[in-house]
Amino acid sequence: MTREETALDQAVKRLDRAVQQLEQKMAAMGGGGDGALFAQDRARLASELDQARAREKELEAAGAEASAALGRAIAEIQAALSSANDATDEGDETPQDQTREA
Repeated sequence: MTREETALDQAVKRLDRAVQQLEQKMAAMGGGGDGALFAQDRARLASELDQARAREKELEAAGAEASAALGRAIAEIQAALSSANDATDEGDETPQDQTREA
């Protein structure tokens, strides 16, 4: 027997024990074979999934609002910088510059 087969055999044995323990716990909880435990778990998971999806939509909306607000802020800053540059360009001419143009 190779080392890999031994590791595989050990993994199979652990899986068998885990399945046996699960079956024992289900029987002890009255789950028997009717799947009531699984139905409860499924309902809980479905509820959590619905809540997560609703939260995802809220976060997407908040992200879109933030993106739009950032876009507006960027546009305002660019406009302010542009008008400041225009004002600076108009005031940059010194008297020497004016005489050269004449």
